[in-house]
Amino acid sequence: MAEKCNNLLKYEQELYAKGIELIAGTDEVGRGPLVGPVVAAAVILPKNYVLPGLDDSKKLTEKKREKFFDIIYQDAVAVGVGVVDAKIIDEINILEASRLAMKKAIESLKVKPEYILSDAMKLDNQVIPYQDIIHGDALSESIAAASVIAKVTRDRMMYELDKKHPEYGFAKHKGYPTKQHLESIKKYGVLDNYRFSYKPVKEIVNNERG
Repeated sequence: MAEKCNNLLKYEQELYAKGIELIAGTDEVGRGPLVGPVVAAAVILPKNYVLPGLDDSKKLTEKKREKFFDIIYQDAVAVGVGVVDAKIIDEINILEASRLAMKKAIESLKVKPEYILSDAMKLDNQVIPYQDIIHGDALSESIAAASVIAKVTRDRMMYELDKKHPEYGFAKHKGYPTKQHLESIKKYGVLDNYRFSYKPVKEIVNNERG
């Protein structure tokens, strides 16, 4: 496990060698769901920081994500979160909304990074130097940390939504278009915070209108 963690520092160590220490990893979660926001996080970890077992949030159990979430907040130099709601997603599209969420997350950091590592996202008009890395959440410790913060933050929002509307099953499917979710929408209708530009939602709304 230690070897894997060291591999996750490859991109960071290349920057450390150039004298760059304040490196923000950034990632987003929630492109696929039919409801709720897209959430991004930016995390600056201490130099050469290793958290054994940390990985892309999708590869971790919920219990491990929750554990790492607390550790990252405790140990990080800075953590920022950016949230873009469904209305904005409908207005500017999910790719631009994801980019905006990342920018918000970076801007909310209380310590300004010297460099940014993003998970496969071009950060247009970004004045801070950056590198976008394909599958970055599995290749960079900083991006992996950001993926955990973003995932846990968004999941908690879905749990809150589930408390208000338990009939939809948000706690289980987190807003993704599962069979159960689609059946719930057809049965109970579409809530205000759905993404009306998404095809499954659009089709249900159009059918309701006849």
